[in-house]
Amino acid sequence: MAAPGQGFAAELKDAVTPRTALLVIAVLLLQLGFIVSYVGALHDPTPHQLSIAVVAPPQVQPGLVAALEAVPDDAVRASTAADPAAATSLIKDQKVYAAILFDPAGTQDTLLVANARGPAAATAAEKIATGIAGSQGRTIVVRDVVPLAAGDAEGLSSFYLVIGWCVGGYLVASILGISAGSRPANTSRAVIRLGALALYSVAAGIGGAVIVGPVLDALPGSLWGLAGLGSLVVFAVGAFTMALQCLFGVVGIGLAVLLFVVLGNPSAGGVFPPPLMPAFWRAIGAWFPNGAGTDVARSIAYFGATGIAVPLMVLVAWAVVGVGGTLLAVGFRPGREEAGAVPGPDREPAPL
Repeated sequence: MAAPGQGFAAELKDAVTPRTALLVIAVLLLQLGFIVSYVGALHDPTPHQLSIAVVAPPQVQPGLVAALEAVPDDAVRASTAADPAAATSLIKDQKVYAAILFDPAGTQDTLLVANARGPAAATAAEKIATGIAGSQGRTIVVRDVVPLAAGDAEGLSSFYLVIGWCVGGYLVASILGISAGSRPANTSRAVIRLGALALYSVAAGIGGAVIVGPVLDALPGSLWGLAGLGSLVVFAVGAFTMALQCLFGVVGIGLAVLLFVVLGNPSAGGVFPPPLMPAFWRAIGAWFPNGAGTDVARSIAYFGATGIAVPLMVLVAWAVVGVGGTLLAVGFRPGREEAGAVPGPDREPAPL
């Protein structure tokens, strides 16, 4: 504390420590990063490698595939399918976003889409297909083979459900750290804290699934499948946040916000699917709990849980790293206090 009579400048210097100034600057950078990430990811959705299959007679198919691949800016990744049933299966298995069915007996072709995988992707595919058909004197009619549920406007329910789970995960880990010390006093305390997180995760998973299912009728699909997913998402995010706090103290909370809010949310594919996002967010989205969780939730709700192996492994990896990081940080941190020593500001009181 500044001595009496030293004036405001001395009082300011005493009050605003270098550590405080660095924390404020870090928050400012985090805030600006939030703006850059959200606006950068979502301000200009442009198709890139949007997968569209073609069903057409042998004499027509190569020309239609070439026309799709000639769309500027590498917008389309074209492929072929043997017949309409095969094309529909590719869409329902999440192998392609859309399929064009060429009608050799007329001039009106059909575009198959899955609004449940993202209305923005379906709209982009329709715009591309309509442009190509118009240049050939043909027309397009759109058929939705995996429509959205009545209570899932714009297909955002799965995204917001997972974001809610992610928020709960890092908030509960942060609250445990603030209330009981960023680092547990010993390995037993760390295991107890992880156990509490696991119980919270199960409750949050079941609660979220019940809300979007029976309560709001927003998502179809298995209630228990969504509940299990939610438990894993909450635990993965919470355990990783806990590890960050054990390693970096209160700064770990800011790092968790950077990962799960600044980077994870806009890249998750909820508002726009990956083919409509810029390269950076398109590349990282599937490797964060936000994106992996959204992919699994959408698949459980609409696609019979197809293609969920990889995103589930991503979630498990975050959980394993979080648990391992927490236990290692507690068990091997330098300068461990002896039993009964006065704890530091980021540590729990030593057990009695």
